[in-house]
Amino acid sequence: MLAVVAAIVFGIGFLLDLLGTRIAGISGMTFALLGLTLLALHQAGVGTASIRSRYSGWRGRARR
Repeated sequence: MLAVVAAIVFGIGFLLDLLGTRIAGISGMTFALLGLTLLALHQAGVGTASIRSRYSGWRGRARR
C-alpha cells in the first residue's frame, strides 16, 4: 500500500517540477523526498499485512 502511495506522490512531484509550480510553498523535491520515505517504510515492512501470520502457530500446523 505504501508503494502505491509513494508512486502517486512521485507523480505529483514530477508534475510540479515539470510545470515549475508549488503547492502552498511545497516544491516537487519535497514530494520526491516524501516518496522516498514512503518507499523506505515499505521496504522495512511497515504497513504490510502478512497472510501467514493469521494461520501460523500450532493450530495451523496440526491441520496439515
